[in-house]
Amino acid sequence: MTAKSILIIDDDIELTELLSEYLIPNGFEISIAHDGQQGLQTATSSQHFDLILLDVMLPELDGFEVLKRLRQSHSTPILMLTAKGDDFDRIMGLEMGADDYLAKPFNPRVLVARINAMLRRVDLLNSPKQQSLHINDVEVFPASLTALCNNKELPLTGTEFGILHELMNHVGTLVTKNQLSEQVLGRKMASFDRSIDMHVSNLRKKINDVTTDDKIKTVRGAGYIFIGVTP
Repeated sequence: MTAKSILIIDDDIELTELLSEYLIPNGFEISIAHDGQQGLQTATSSQHFDLILLDVMLPELDGFEVLKRLRQSHSTPILMLTAKGDDFDRIMGLEMGADDYLAKPFNPRVLVARINAMLRRVDLLNSPKQQSLHINDVEVFPASLTALCNNKELPLTGTEFGILHELMNHVGTLVTKNQLSEQVLGRKMASFDRSIDMHVSNLRKKINDVTTDDKIKTVRGAGYIFIGVTP
């Protein structure tokens, strides 16, 4: 089994060394960049990365700018590292296309669990058992993590694709926010966690760019339903 490749973009040299020492024995290949410009260049090079750990506070280019530029051409899963209790950074990162966030300081075991959950979701979607779906003018193709609406490709992140796929798998049925968090993010929702709401909001915006038809119904305080009109 090929080791998963992770790029860490963080200017804290001591932290990146500690993370490398912890992640490598857990089966990961690690690359490190200590500023935003170097991180962006490495992330967009010919080298493939299965996941990127991206700090918010970086020299040269901050984490938000790196995230913004990456999302113009790359759907690599990105886990943002934010300051503890800084809700603004978390919300901003999610709005700009981060897949999830983890507040510093964190337990390395929590980080590994979060990374494994994100990568398992990608592997599950890529499984040959996962069939493409075509419902209400939306098509999803798990093998390539691509989605179409009205025959136009949607520029989704891996998490947005996972949410759309999960909703379509339960078409016409309420899927709770906690179910989406566990199935797509690989973790239970914390109190006042807005991650799923932000991802669904981003997903809706991208769908609304190509159609005026509502595809996702919100059940306030509960979750979401994919509207099932079969083509």
